[in-house]
Amino acid sequence: MIRYLTAGESHGEALIGIVEGMPAKVPLTADAINEHLARRWLGYGRGGRSKIENDQVHIYSGVRFSETLGSPISFRIDNGAYEKDRAGWPEKMAVHGDGNGVERVTMPRPGHADLAGMQKYEFDDIRPVIDRSSARETAMRVACCSVARQLLNAFGIHVGSHVVRIGEVGYDDPGEWIDRRNELMSEGGAKAVYEAADESETRMLDAGMTERCIEHIEEAKSAKDSLGGAYEVIVSGVPAGLGSYVHWDRRLDGQLVQAICSIQAQKAAEVGDGFRNAARPGSKVHDPIVLDSDDEYARRTNHAGGIEGGTTNGMPIIVRGYMKPIPTLIKPLDSVDTATREPKPTRYERSDITSVPAASTVAEATVAYTLANAFLEKFGGDSLPEIRRHVDAARSAPTDA
Repeated sequence: MIRYLTAGESHGEALIGIVEGMPAKVPLTADAINEHLARRWLGYGRGGRSKIENDQVHIYSGVRFSETLGSPISFRIDNGAYEKDRAGWPEKMAVHGDGNGVERVTMPRPGHADLAGMQKYEFDDIRPVIDRSSARETAMRVACCSVARQLLNAFGIHVGSHVVRIGEVGYDDPGEWIDRRNELMSEGGAKAVYEAADESETRMLDAGMTERCIEHIEEAKSAKDSLGGAYEVIVSGVPAGLGSYVHWDRRLDGQLVQAICSIQAQKAAEVGDGFRNAARPGSKVHDPIVLDSDDEYARRTNHAGGIEGGTTNGMPIIVRGYMKPIPTLIKPLDSVDTATREPKPTRYERSDITSVPAASTVAEATVAYTLANAFLEKFGGDSLPEIRRHVDAARSAPTDA
């Protein structure tokens, strides 16, 4: 199975990543990864760091002549802020030395990992917590998960996303955006959805809603506040039978919710119309089974989000993520100085007003990674040609027991 590790701090010299378990002969180039690293910077309301960073991945191992080798793949992404910023990060984040003369950060921000991290690791300085818990880590996560995405793409499985809400502005029900989403899906699957969303400054599929969100972000900026929001991740081309109902940890819907909530600041997720289905009668929730034009099983609707009993049913996977407002506010919040234990207002660390559009692209990456492992669990193989033989054999087998 594929697994990955990320290392590095937000203001350290670089981010490092290792991907292990990737089958051989999967097409992979730095450009394919950099495309999604660039998309991670999309969105109105981003902070000053977006002007400093130019994320470009360097592949050190595991790839030869633009194909994976089956051996561990290693990456590096340099942090532009390390040298370009004027905050003296080479001294503040030095690997060597004893830290004498470096100012300690002692004002934890409500809603951030600051205080909990200090308590866990017994730091007297919040800086180590700030720098590792930062969403800057998601740059390397996108790089690592883009490798898994390449495997899915080779089998016609594509992952996309779009934003449905920023703060108080957005859609209240999937019925308000489902027609536009499905229209794009019919044109080019989930890839068409993310390409259309990328044209919007807020990654929304409606120009009028985009303008309303921009106004809302500007209002929040004037109020020195921050905004959360919600987004939808879609996966097209998914075969039936990924995941399983036989054990709790193999249920794919549980794995997908964990994938979303593992991203910094994501506090909830649903598969299909999960939250809304809880308030509806079963007759309006469960998707009637039909035969499509190819005499294959399908569903008339997709309230289940493509997963029943922890297993894919052949319909597009739909997962929605919910992001809280960023906890770094220009306007101070009440806190306590950990050095003096005196009540004080928080200090400001450079941040975004909102990064919901960016979070949606990171969610694409984590969903792709989760699905790639479910795909390998079912079809297996050490190389792309071997996996393809397994997939072809499964497709040609009788579908009825």
